[in-house]
Amino acid sequence: MFKLKIIVVDRTRADFLRAGETFYLNRLKRYTDLSWMEVKPVKMNKGTPEAEVRSKEAGAIVKRFHPRDYLVALDRTGTAYDSEGFAGHLEKLSFSRDRLAFIIGGPLGLSGDLLKQANEVFSLSKLTLTHEMIRLFLLEQLYRAFTIIHHEKYHK
Repeated sequence: MFKLKIIVVDRTRADFLRAGETFYLNRLKRYTDLSWMEVKPVKMNKGTPEAEVRSKEAGAIVKRFHPRDYLVALDRTGTAYDSEGFAGHLEKLSFSRDRLAFIIGGPLGLSGDLLKQANEVFSLSKLTLTHEMIRLFLLEQLYRAFTIIHHEKYHK
């Protein structure tokens, strides 16, 4: 079975977002071997350079990679798909890869080095969204993609 990993910085604090994450994580288990990994955020003190925070968080994220993971970093500068295009791309990856890892940064995003290290950079929107909301949006789009791949009624 296709292994899917989602690596996020920090925990989700908003109850309504956590409820949505749980909802889609449970639904996705039907289609994939899914793991959700939270990385401890770097404490931001006044005067700490943002690049330093992103770099330290990247170091913690990298420790969660498996050598065979195909890395997909989420960033608004990445490639955007419509739902059918994303489903097709995910299906194509599932034929050539057995492990896929999505990476979502913290409030400051991902470091430039981590974006360069990723196999691809993916955008769910050109809008600026909170790092907590993007998790739910990714899970919903993954679920939608799997229902499209399996010709199920969810996607209309």
